[in-house]
Amino acid sequence: MNIKSFIQDFIAVSNAFDTENYLEKWHKNAILDDPSVGQVFKGHSGIQKYFESYFIGYKTKTKVVKMDIINENNVHLEVDFTGNFPGGQIGGTLDFTFKNGKISKAKADLI
Repeated sequence: MNIKSFIQDFIAVSNAFDTENYLEKWHKNAILDDPSVGQVFKGHSGIQKYFESYFIGYKTKTKVVKMDIINENNVHLEVDFTGNFPGGQIGGTLDFTFKNGKISKAKADLI
């Protein structure tokens, strides 16, 4: 799996607010933990709720500032979020664990 290409495509799909292709990047039983919103989102239904609420709802666009590929199954990203939320811009981190070419676990947070 080419993590850099996966992340570039993932960000493009996210920024296009393409829910169907966004969910295709995640395992059906993936877990997304976002302490900044105080919730853990489980499976496609939970992750869809997260994406629609915090990305589509706020028109949030993501830009990768720094990518650290830890190993063949893990990557750490520093990102910049912009959108229709208070302040309009904020930094964040995304940590992904991959399994069989899809995201199996993620942690998202604001900095």
